[in-house]
Amino acid sequence: MAIFLIKLIQLLLSLSILVLLHEGGHFFFAKLFGVRVEKFYLFFDPWFHIFEFKPKNSDTTYGIGWLPLGGYCKIAGMIDESFDTEQMKQPVQPWEFRAKPAWQRLLIMIGGVLVNFLLALFIYSMIMFHWGEDYVPLKEMSYGMKFNQEAKDLGFRDGDVIVGNEKGEFKDFTGDLFRKISRSTRVDVLRNGKPASIALSGDLNLLDMLQHEPPFMRPIIPAVIDSVLPNTPAAEAGMTGGDKLIAVNGDSIDSWAAFADVLGPLQDQMLAKPADSLKVRQVSVVFEHKTGQRDTAQIMLSQDLKMGIFMSSLASFYKVKHVSYNFLDCFPAGIKYGWNTLKGYVSDMQYVFTADGAKSLGGFGTIGSIFPATWDWYLFWKMTAFLSIILAFMNILPIPALDGGHVLFLLYEMITRRKPSERFMIVAEYIGFAIILLLLIVANLNDVLRWIGVM
Repeated sequence: MAIFLIKLIQLLLSLSILVLLHEGGHFFFAKLFGVRVEKFYLFFDPWFHIFEFKPKNSDTTYGIGWLPLGGYCKIAGMIDESFDTEQMKQPVQPWEFRAKPAWQRLLIMIGGVLVNFLLALFIYSMIMFHWGEDYVPLKEMSYGMKFNQEAKDLGFRDGDVIVGNEKGEFKDFTGDLFRKISRSTRVDVLRNGKPASIALSGDLNLLDMLQHEPPFMRPIIPAVIDSVLPNTPAAEAGMTGGDKLIAVNGDSIDSWAAFADVLGPLQDQMLAKPADSLKVRQVSVVFEHKTGQRDTAQIMLSQDLKMGIFMSSLASFYKVKHVSYNFLDCFPAGIKYGWNTLKGYVSDMQYVFTADGAKSLGGFGTIGSIFPATWDWYLFWKMTAFLSIILAFMNILPIPALDGGHVLFLLYEMITRRKPSERFMIVAEYIGFAIILLLLIVANLNDVLRWIGVM
């Protein structure tokens, strides 16, 4: 329960910051051009609100809603999700949105997206300034990678050290590495210390690479135990930090990736025959102490197939490279990181329109799960910057009811010198609202199906 609350608080705080500043972008340009803002809300307020006030001599009512699906900046004289058609029947007033020239209306509409994108770049820059950058250079990961069968069919071999592709060297092991390999026509590796190259098609399916079990590749980390929780099966068997796993149920274990491959079928057996779970969870483990002595223990795993050990990390075997940035250098580094993040996210959108891509959509449960189980400001701000980029991109999509839909119609007006009719705008708004609602239902339904184990 504590972990759930920590994740929930981080999610709500992050969304509050992003939504408030997004709507503030619209608010800023509206006020700049003398457009009246009737309502400015953090979160939606159908039927009731948590808080509301209207300053004296102000045209704007400020408040906090209870539904954290977004924010609300109601701009006078504009057709939006409020569907306030009565106001549109009145004579045009000089302080209304519709009375302003198209270029001013365009800036008002892109204000939120602009703020979200600039905010992401600023947060990434401040992360670089305060924490710097820590990573293990990929070419120095001397144990190499463990590949699944699909990767081996392409020519990769367990232990290959990934170096680069036809465009240059790779930096580190992140999700972006999979993306680069999926587009590569050649991947350079070190195999048994000697250079080798693997020819690829240049159009591998990134979704398949990431979602396969086991995945396309994983770093080989020797199965050395970092630490052991007290009063757990591992502790009772005599395991201690520094011990090394040798085999489980007779299967040789040379890395944590191999350990995960052994546990995977056990999970499948438990799902197939729940009545046999006790038998499945009883495993034979061979482990080696730091002294070189080997022991064999019969261990009853927990229901989630845990024995009470913490795995060693990459940092246990490789030197972590740290890069510090001063105040001037952090901005180019942060902007580059943010821009690459945006490019990667936009590129991955092609998979949304496939069957597997639709299944991979996630709602608020998925978003909340990306936050850490313990409060970590570094990860909080990094996730907030990433969500800010997502919010900016999703809002600029040319879907009616989103900022991008309004931008599309404004560009049409600027090019053709003709405004779309109000009836057309209202119908388009309803269609856009229905599309967004459908996407929300699908994304959050996927979360529910994953939670109950259907997906």
